[in-house]
Parts: sequence; C-alpha cells; structure tokens
Amino acid sequence: MSLGAHLQELRKRLMIGALALVIGMVVSFFLTDWIIWAITEPIRIVADNRGEEEKVGLMFQTVTAAFDLRLRISFAVGLLISAPVWLWQIWAFLMPGLTRKEVRYTIWFVAAAVPLFFGGCFIGWLVMPHVVEIMASFTPDEAANWFTANYYYDFVFKLILVVGVACVLPVFLVALNVAGIMSGKAILKGWRVAILVATVFAGLATPAADVVSMLLLAGILIVLYFAAAGLSMLFDRRRAKRDAKELGLTA
Repeated sequence: MSLGAHLQELRKRLMIGALALVIGMVVSFFLTDWIIWAITEPIRIVADNRGEEEKVGLMFQTVTAAFDLRLRISFAVGLLISAPVWLWQIWAFLMPGLTRKEVRYTIWFVAAAVPLFFGGCFIGWLVMPHVVEIMASFTPDEAANWFTANYYYDFVFKLILVVGVACVLPVFLVALNVAGIMSGKAILKGWRVAILVATVFAGLATPAADVVSMLLLAGILIVLYFAAAGLSMLFDRRRAKRDAKELGLTA
C-alpha cells in the first residue's frame, strides 16, 4: 500500500473506533446513576458507622459539577465498553505489517494481559471501600466528611486503574524475556528489589492504617512476579533445548 492508502486506512479505523466510543458513552450515560450509587457505597458505610448521615456525603461545588461527573464517568465506562471495537481496529491496522511469529506473540500477550488487568481492577475495587472507611475514621467527632465529587471520583478511578496496571507488569517481564532482552534468571535475581517495590507500591496505594489491604495487594504482586520469573525460566529452557537440537543437526 502507498502512504496515501495507509493514511486512508488509518482514518477509516479511527472513525470506526471514535464512533464506537461515542455509542459506548451514550449507553454509559444511562448507567451513571447506578455507577455513582456503587462508588459511593463506602460513603454510606461511613455514615452508618458514625450514625450522622447529615455529616457525611458527596458534595458538588459548582452548578455544572454533577453533569461534569456524569460525563467523565460516561467517557471512562464508554471507553471500556467500546474496547473490543477500537482494539480490533488497532489490531486490524497493525496486523498486515507483522510476521506470523509476531502475531502469535501479540495474541498471547493480549490474552494474558486483559484478564490480569481486569483482575487487578477488581482487587482495587475490593480495596477501595476499606481505604475510604479507614481514612474517614480519623475525622474528629465534631467535624464532617463531605467528599468533593470530582476529587472522590478521581481517587476511586485512579486507585482501580493503578492496581489494574500493576497486575499487568509481570506480563511485560515475560514479553522482555520472549524478546531476548532479559533472561529468566536475571528476572529472578531481582526478587529482593521486586518484593521491596511491591511492598512500597502497596503501601502507597493503600492507607498506612489498612495493613490487611496492603499485605493482600503486595502478596498478589509478589506472586505474579515469581510466576513471571518461573515462566520466563521455562521459556529459556525450551529455547536452550531448541538451540542445542539445531546445533546438533547442523553438526
């Protein structure tokens, strides 16, 4: 294909992906009531624990804040709903330029990364209520917990997203091994650093007072790291056997 043909193909793929995103946002907009109700469940728990519902709630500081929040939620959820369409458009645009081996590796990478990402998001969703409850427990009795809507949504969204991405990082380690950049032994050799990084990350992602959530998140990340190291060592062993067999045939 010529450069002009490539640009036309790219424009076509972008338009299809953008249309899918818009449709996903429209559908998501009608789900925002349920989503807002779900993410504010920890606020209701805090209100029940304190027995002062008038002092706990979600606060909208501007006239358009409620509508802006719904738009932001619609975009995030719409991006998720339309992911199969725009991911396929990206894949369809790149696939003709990939070799058969690269296509196979890409499929395996996506097949492993997507479940880990959503699993990490689910873990973040489970951890989030405990974070809100523990942080609210430090509020003095005479004070009130009125959470700014935009800030609260950013906190929930970023926490879930960060934990989801963190669970995908071991897949990148395996990808580096498959590409020949890092060996399995080299990955395993850094286990002390990996445990330290996982613990520090879990400590930053969860409040200091919530030790259980921190240990749970750190433990999951450490298990995924060692799984990536073990899988990489298995790939190294298979690669070494294949190379030895090829050398034996050529000799």
